[in-house]
Amino acid sequence: MSDEPKSVGQLTRDVGFGWFRRAVCASDTAMCPLAPQADSVKTARDVTRTTLQRWGLPELSDDAALVVSELVTNAVRYALYPARRATGHPITLTLLRLAPHVLLAVSDPSDEAPAPAQPDFVSEHGRGLYIVETYSQAWGWDALDDGGKAVWALFRAGD
Repeated sequence: MSDEPKSVGQLTRDVGFGWFRRAVCASDTAMCPLAPQADSVKTARDVTRTTLQRWGLPELSDDAALVVSELVTNAVRYALYPARRATGHPITLTLLRLAPHVLLAVSDPSDEAPAPAQPDFVSEHGRGLYIVETYSQAWGWDALDDGGKAVWALFRAGD
């Protein structure tokens, strides 16, 4: 595989978070540790909007803020926090810019793979990954070398 993906079809787990993390420079990266609590969702939305504004990509703000809300909500709700890995900030929001793409990822200490469910549009639960898939160009997840996972969503500026 070449160093750069040629199409959205190649932006799978094989390319995903790890490829972007290696490909971007520090000025194109924003990271925010988050506590496993409900108000972290608002913090993640605010960081996402502020970062995209700073990068000159305000047109991505609404969709990215919605997606990051779902990813952080899932991390807070479903992540397992084994005592041996518990820290003050077990969840991390990462935004990576590699023009024309922006990838946002939410990592947590759980090794459990995200499992999309058939959305129930009457229920308040079960639509998170459906929303992520609908509002992002691509999404996926990667196991992390030190345990846990990162669930990521890709956006393309200018679409």
